[in-house]
Amino acid sequence: MHAEWDNAHTDHTTTPTRPEPAGLTETEADWRSHLEHETPNGWLLRGNAMTETLASGRPIHLMHTTVALDAIRTSGHLYASTGCLVAALYCAPLTPEPAGLRPHNLGSYLLETKKHTRTLVFEIAPDAPVPPKGIDYLRLGAIHLRTYLTHRSFLTEHEDAQLRQMALRRIQAAAPFLDTILANATGTPTPDADFIDQLAATVPAFPFLGYLYFEVLSEYLMLHSTSHETKAYAQRGELNNRLYKQLAFSAVQGMEKLFDLSRFNPGCERLLQLVGQIEASLTSQVASFTRRRLSHLFATLALAPDQDAASFTFRNADFDSLAATAPHLLGQLIFREMRIVDRYPELYLAFEQAKASEAWAYWNTEGIPTPFNGTIPKGEIGINTAYPRASYTVWTAEACERGLLHPVDQLDLTFLPRLAELSMTAMRRDRTGKAAGHLRQTSTR
Repeated sequence: MHAEWDNAHTDHTTTPTRPEPAGLTETEADWRSHLEHETPNGWLLRGNAMTETLASGRPIHLMHTTVALDAIRTSGHLYASTGCLVAALYCAPLTPEPAGLRPHNLGSYLLETKKHTRTLVFEIAPDAPVPPKGIDYLRLGAIHLRTYLTHRSFLTEHEDAQLRQMALRRIQAAAPFLDTILANATGTPTPDADFIDQLAATVPAFPFLGYLYFEVLSEYLMLHSTSHETKAYAQRGELNNRLYKQLAFSAVQGMEKLFDLSRFNPGCERLLQLVGQIEASLTSQVASFTRRRLSHLFATLALAPDQDAASFTFRNADFDSLAATAPHLLGQLIFREMRIVDRYPELYLAFEQAKASEAWAYWNTEGIPTPFNGTIPKGEIGINTAYPRASYTVWTAEACERGLLHPVDQLDLTFLPRLAELSMTAMRRDRTGKAAGHLRQTSTR
């Protein structure tokens, strides 16, 4: 169990040693070296301000926006939530300056766009330097699968059968393109534009690809941008979060209301247009990068390390064989299909609290009071509400005309090792009751 959670964490300051499937033309170490040394902002993978603060052992300052300040005051409690940080209170870093607390550019973006929220400021004094290991939600598939297999007795026979059938239908519908991805990862390339168009067409049938597509493009934009704004953030030790925010909101109508990456599927022509609107110089290489990077990541995220990606096929696969050969991908499918089960609001804590408890146990063992999003260290960081060896101080805060935050009222709050209610999390349902991120489609367009 500890090994599975360790595999789901990435330390960008060290050479990767994760086991990978055979047959890949590039290794994770090859990609890490390329991204760090051959992109304009790759040095920020290893030397960003956030991970340097964690490794210093000094007090950590974070901000959190909320619409529930009155309820928090009344209860005196703070809970964790699910999402990309699995089981943490979602925050952004702050840097102490003589005139106030300066938000990371992710935090300043939240302050600008969430005018209806109130801001809390935290000072966390860790018991030791914090390992710069971030949780990568794209690598949680095996944990999702094990959690389902352990707790499937909570489902009715009909629910369980439906869950398995839908996962298999999605794989059957997407199998030709999934095999194409593996071919690209093992030395048989598809023309870039054709690959992007096939990817876009497959996302509706296979929503996990929308998440992977978006994260690859986010990585490309943040590491390759040379805009004045990006350079200014880099001088502060920060990757530019506004790039991928603009991409997501331009690509998908209504994304600002419900951040749903299962709907992220621009074709190649649209992708070039979107990237050109952000930074024209980045259009020439984006399709090639996306094809190569997504293919490699998919192979390492989908298959068990004892598989050969060059000979593997998703055609005619059954559930039990996939559980052994592609547990990471099957787990991602099951996790997302679970969220459209009608009873999911009642089942939510049974499945997600189990994962949360394991995450807290891993973080506590590893000495991590503040886990961060390890897909890339872009500033998404949280508070481990179950950590027993750190002191916390919490204030309400107000922003001044310079955009700096200033603590106002200290709050007497207790962190609880419990997940917030589903309605308050990133896995909430929309106004129609439909779970975010999941359409009942089984064929590509």
